[in-house]
Amino acid sequence: MTRQTARALRLTVFVGESDTWHHRPLYSEIVHRAHAAGLAGASVFRGIEGFGASSLIHTSRLLSLSEDLPVAVVIVDTEPRVRAFLPHLDDIVTEGLVTLDECEVIRYTGPGDDPGPADTKGENSL
Repeated sequence: MTRQTARALRLTVFVGESDTWHHRPLYSEIVHRAHAAGLAGASVFRGIEGFGASSLIHTSRLLSLSEDLPVAVVIVDTEPRVRAFLPHLDDIVTEGLVTLDECEVIRYTGPGDDPGPADTKGENSL
């Protein structure tokens, strides 16, 4: 097993579970756009409780069921690729919060995996 490290940028988009884009969940639209843009990966995490600009607390507890739980879409790739993707969010995220965090990626590859070309600057691939 080989361990590779690289610098990256983490993009997190916080939206509501009930937010939609053309009758499709907004989080799903973000993931599909990230995939189409060729980004390294995206994951969606559903929150169990939270509040945002509305100051309303949304929770998954049984006695106060919510249909608009917080959702976080997390995308990690190189900084240039993430920044190039940001305009794809402009027309679909009408309410929400977007954060960018520098991070270090540790990628484990097996003996048969092709890690791709080596990139000493960490700008072209993860």
